[in-house]
Formats: sequence, structure tokens, C-alpha cells
Amino acid sequence: MTIASLSDVLQKAKKDNYAVAGLVVLGWEDARCYAETADEIGLPVILQAGPGCRANTPLPVLGKMFRYLAEQSSSPVVCHLDHGYAKEECLEAIDNGFTSIMFDGSKLPLNENVEKTREIVELAHKQNISVEGEIGFVGYSEGAKSQSTDPEQAKTFATLTECDAMAISAGNVHLQTQKSSSIDMQVIKKIETLTDVPLVLHGSSGIEDTLKRTIANTTNVCKFNIGTELRKTFGDTLRVEITKNPDTYDRIKLINSTIPRLKEVTKKVLENISKI
Repeated sequence: MTIASLSDVLQKAKKDNYAVAGLVVLGWEDARCYAETADEIGLPVILQAGPGCRANTPLPVLGKMFRYLAEQSSSPVVCHLDHGYAKEECLEAIDNGFTSIMFDGSKLPLNENVEKTREIVELAHKQNISVEGEIGFVGYSEGAKSQSTDPEQAKTFATLTECDAMAISAGNVHLQTQKSSSIDMQVIKKIETLTDVPLVLHGSSGIEDTLKRTIANTTNVCKFNIGTELRKTFGDTLRVEITKNPDTYDRIKLINSTIPRLKEVTKKVLENISKI
């Protein structure tokens, strides 16, 4: 059994200059695939329940599911709430076995973001649960535009909230399907001169792989969130399998036919950002 908190895995990653993948889960099959793959190659993994996942499966179910997978693994598994927008949602995750929560107040004014994140941190730390906050706004490939993180505001945010990890905006974009090298390393470098909190890049499916390795090995970015790349692998593979097997109607057979390819890509994702 290797249930871990976010702080457990990120502090070690920061010390040894590597990063850990936060993999966005949509259901049982991909969660199991991610946990099993991490265990097979001996790397830590962060299983993340984002808003899309939670809209389909209740938090009490997800908490039990994540913890069950962690209990089967000899590698560290973090049970993480991704993009929690309300205190009530964060408390529900805490009550249902999550070892880490992200409170996303990035759309709020700085003072309000600090106040609400600090409140969540105080509540979570009483139960040894880690908290990720966000300062700056990470936009979407075909939606709201990003607002780059102001390094001085990042310093204020980290100091006042005492969060365990801090998501920042430095050219990373959610739901990006094409690889890009448009990361502002100067923003990252400036932030890490002002605070030593482990940093997080959301939207990492869109970051070119060699750049991810460079960032992990040379900065305090210790966590890359990856969802789109793996969802695309699943969807593309499923379409091929349905076309190849027009008479198969059992959804379990169809979904399971995607797992070998999904494991292959998951292994690549995990290894690309880690030098353990």
C-alpha cells in the first residue's frame, strides 16, 4: 500500500530535480491503467479527479476508487482533487479519502484568492492533506485566454497561503492537442527566485516533451498535469477498434481493447518527465 500526499511526492521531486505526472482521470479504466503503469515502471503518479470526471462520478465513489488503486500499488499514488472551485467541494474530497486537493481561485482577485486558498490550507493541513493553489490564469486552446502569472503576486500568494504546490501560467494552455515550445522560462525562473514552493504546469499535453524534461531538470516545476494527450489516445484507439470489430457491442470489450495502447502512451508520459 503506497497512498501518498502531494507534498510527499513533490518535495522529493524538487530535491532530486525531476517531476511527477498528474494524470487526469475520467473513469475506472483509465485510472486503473495509470496506476498499474506507474507501478510496473516504479514511478509515482498523481490520479486527478477534475470537474469533468466529477460531473459523471460522485466524489465518494472516486475517493474509494483512487484509494483502492493506491492500496494495490508499490509505487506512491496521490489521490488528488483537480480544480476544486468551492470550499464545500474541497471539504467533500477531504471527507472521502483524497490525500491532496487543488483549490482553484485563479479567476478571483488576488486578495480573495489568497483568503480562500489559505482557509482551505488550514482545514486540509489539520488532516495532513496537501493543497495546490493557482495564481495567474491558465487558459484554454479554444476558449478563455491565459493571463501570465505575475512573479511578485506569486511570492505573495505562496507566502500568505502556505500552499504545498502552486500552479502558474507561463504559456501553458489547457486542452492543447498540438505540441508547442511556447513556455516563458523567464517567468518560471523569476518565480523560483522569489519562492521555493513546488510549481505546477497545467495543460502539459501541449508542452513539447524535450522541453518538459528540461523544465523538470532545471527548475522548481515538480508537477505536470496531463489529460488531453491521454484522452486523445483513448478516443483515437477506440474509434479504430470499433471500426475493426463492427459486430462487438460489449462496451467492456471495446474499452479494454484500448488499454494496451493507453498503457504505452502513459509509460512514455511518466518517463518523459522523470529521471528516477
